[in-house]
Amino acid sequence: MSNILKNPVYRYGMGLSSAAILAFVAISYLEGMTRLLVLGLAAFELVLFPQMLKWMVTADA
Repeated sequence: MSNILKNPVYRYGMGLSSAAILAFVAISYLEGMTRLLVLGLAAFELVLFPQMLKWMVTADA
């Protein structure tokens, strides 16, 4: 059975969807330094999360 995490569209889709949720919550409900922190987490999620998933798939093989 093929591993779904080997598909880059799925990996980047996971990062994009969770980053979008974090950004929505930050913009809608938070303010000040907390908003900036959560937006930073969203950027981290968008950029590094797919790379970590790729690393986990290659480390498992």
